[in-house]
Amino acid sequence: MLPLVSALRFVGKLTKPACGCVSLLETRTLSSQIDLQRRMSSQKFANPPKRLDGIDKNVWVEFVQLVLDTKAVNLGQGFPDFFPPDYVTKGLVDAAQNSGPLTNQYTRGFGHPRLIAAISKVYHKFLGRELDPAKEVLITVGAYGSLFCSIMGLVEHGDEVIIIEPYFDCYEPMVKMAGGTPVFIPLRLKDSGSNVLSSADFYLDPAELASKFTSKTKAIVVNTPNNPLGKVYRREELQMIADLCIKHDVVCISDEVYEHMTYNNTEHVRMATLPGMWERTITIGSAGKTFSVTGWKLGWSLGPSYLLKHLQTVHQNCIYTCPTPIQEAVARGFELEFSRMNSEECYFKALAEELKPKRDNMARILTEVGFKPVIPEGGYFMLAEISNMKVDLSSEDPDQPYDYKFVKWMTKNKGLATIPNSAFYSADHKPLAEKFIRFCFIKEDSTLAQAEKIIKDWKASIEG
Repeated sequence: MLPLVSALRFVGKLTKPACGCVSLLETRTLSSQIDLQRRMSSQKFANPPKRLDGIDKNVWVEFVQLVLDTKAVNLGQGFPDFFPPDYVTKGLVDAAQNSGPLTNQYTRGFGHPRLIAAISKVYHKFLGRELDPAKEVLITVGAYGSLFCSIMGLVEHGDEVIIIEPYFDCYEPMVKMAGGTPVFIPLRLKDSGSNVLSSADFYLDPAELASKFTSKTKAIVVNTPNNPLGKVYRREELQMIADLCIKHDVVCISDEVYEHMTYNNTEHVRMATLPGMWERTITIGSAGKTFSVTGWKLGWSLGPSYLLKHLQTVHQNCIYTCPTPIQEAVARGFELEFSRMNSEECYFKALAEELKPKRDNMARILTEVGFKPVIPEGGYFMLAEISNMKVDLSSEDPDQPYDYKFVKWMTKNKGLATIPNSAFYSADHKPLAEKFIRFCFIKEDSTLAQAEKIIKDWKASIEG
């Protein structure tokens, strides 16, 4: 078939009258050609490529739009509604305005030299080993970019990737896009005998985990501290995973973006520090989480060069390079924090100290009105059981999980937005999750006070 423009020109030559006016025949012919072209295009592109089958839905697209439509108090998305440290934002302004013209141009594709040098110094302390900045550090567009490069760079068609539930929702679609098969294992809730639930009450069953490793297993994704649960994996739990990785020659993709946010002296153990695991671990970090600048979308992957080179191949053919001024500003932030890592002023420590009272306040608010919170050991999210909150959800889509209906109802009717927990589970295991919803507490105290008023007014209206 002729391209549309050529077809229209050809038809015009045949039908254009001598006077130069557009004839009725020409108008009808042009119209029919356009309709035909539209029909052909809609048929050709109506169905997505096979690799996109079943992954077109996204919880963030749906619920962020709902927040915008309702103007609800947003305890759903995981971002601070307060300013980050001023040295970070001032560093960006200075980088863009006062660091010379090249700071506003392309930088090295795999990471701005100043940033990879700063990250190497900081993680030398964390990992207890020297890092080669040029070969063992990759700067990406957010931790999302690191995850995408890791999965696309390491997973082949037919490979299996073990994903522990609950999991950050992009893991599953990324594995499918790479041609891999996600294999899910849920954390199980043990009976602690306490009325207060903790993220530590959720555990990996050793026999169940071992059964998931097969000859097809290429990787396992571990998220500690976990989003949405807040679980911080203990050393013995990570060692159990590490032993299986070594036994079956499996790579660990260790998502550690909440590494600096742990409470009550809970230790964050880095998977790459365990014996034999540096050689088979990709460690993922996030400037958005580390410096409270989620909108900057800057992340990194750390690992041995023979693994990282595959991530670099994906990165160079997808993103190529990240924004130079942002990398420069984050580098300055790391340099400052490195100089005061043993000080209470260090933001790596100060942020967790700032968040702990917010966590405890959130738990108090939820408990007082009938929710049953799960106290997180790390991160800035809190799950809460909603079984005691009796509401009429008949107006919501009956085909959706209970927590989806509950969150939509609460957002539209009470002006308070959260995220349904089952968004972080596979289809088969959503029933394990749908009696919980996720609250974000890295918010201004005034925002949390607004949420408290909404919930208490709601409770009072039920009791009255």
